[in-house]
Amino acid sequence: MLKNFIYILILIVTILFIALFPEDAEAIPAFARKYKVSCTTCHAPIPKLKPYGAEFAGNGFVIPEEEKERDYITAGDSLLWLNRNFPIAVRFDAYGVYDDKAPVENDLQLPWGVKLLSGGNLYKNIGYYFYFYLSERGEVAGIEDAYIHFNNIFNTNLDVMVGQFQTSDPLLKRELRLTFEDYTFYTKRVGFSKINLTYDRGIMMPYTIDKTGTDLVFLVVNGAGIGDAGEDRKFDDDKFKNYGFRINQAVGEFASIGAFIYYGRERVTDTLGVNDNEVTYIGPDVNLTVGKFELTGQYLLRKDTNPLFIPSAESKNTSAIIAEIIFAPKKERSRYYFTFLYNWVDSDLKEEDFAPLAPYFEFNSLQYHTATLNWTYELARNLRFLVELTRDIELEANRGVLGIVSAF
Repeated sequence: MLKNFIYILILIVTILFIALFPEDAEAIPAFARKYKVSCTTCHAPIPKLKPYGAEFAGNGFVIPEEEKERDYITAGDSLLWLNRNFPIAVRFDAYGVYDDKAPVENDLQLPWGVKLLSGGNLYKNIGYYFYFYLSERGEVAGIEDAYIHFNNIFNTNLDVMVGQFQTSDPLLKRELRLTFEDYTFYTKRVGFSKINLTYDRGIMMPYTIDKTGTDLVFLVVNGAGIGDAGEDRKFDDDKFKNYGFRINQAVGEFASIGAFIYYGRERVTDTLGVNDNEVTYIGPDVNLTVGKFELTGQYLLRKDTNPLFIPSAESKNTSAIIAEIIFAPKKERSRYYFTFLYNWVDSDLKEEDFAPLAPYFEFNSLQYHTATLNWTYELARNLRFLVELTRDIELEANRGVLGIVSAF
């Protein structure tokens, strides 16, 4: 088994070094192409955002001082602001994975995902962003992120984003992480609940208080994810809406502390009657930059009042810790980075809770405990190579990953 994995590593590394090192990558993503700037203006490394990159995204993917009328087609109509060149880009991720607890230990996930992305201006202070997953783990996943961004409404610091997004975005953006390993708790659903902190449809409203350095985010979502519309042509499957609130306070120039609360309610009507589940997330987080190190840590507690939607309901708590340390030897000028990611999830919902439902449903444990070490090297500004090792402490298993992440 180990011998097979070594063969795979040698093969992938050989292909990468032969194919990638002899020449520089010339393709650049849509925003860098439009403004004729390096990817390092916003990323260090791709896809992780620098503060300027976060500001750029917050402005609706626009650099106001660089906007020129010649870049748009107005046709003499002051209310028309069409991009002269439609901004489009591609992200391509590919991995070789060894997992000693998986049914297939060695797997060439080439590619793991291919995205078609676009974003930019619709009009003055109005932007858009979306991507279409042409292939995600071998399937056409369709549209995930897709929203219209209204920036600085009424000349204030209030923004409104309408569309599809991840409800975890105000915390940590999963799409921007450097590791193959995920921020796992965000993806977890408890029992038969449909609620988690990944994609949903709704409205997000960020607001910044400049005087105090305080960021506020309020969101309203369906709570049903981004599945297909039902037979009634409705996306939501109950009458309830879910609400989230995030506050983040800057402490000096190198630290911030925050808190997140989310409340949702969902209903199931079946042979057991009408049963509701109320879901609450709450927890603090901290971000700290010290020299070449960036530390992010958060704790989240999720409470479900009736995750199995049965009449004899018992509340269940699920808690999680996510901790991430990124080391950049030359800070923003680095070409290689080390990332340590720690995931821990623990839940009151156990296998015995499923005993009455055992003939009909399979129990999937929520327990999760991993430690990940990732080394990333920039082959080019829009192409990086990674080596990653994950120890599954819960299952006493190991996973090794070699991969490339590119955007062009």
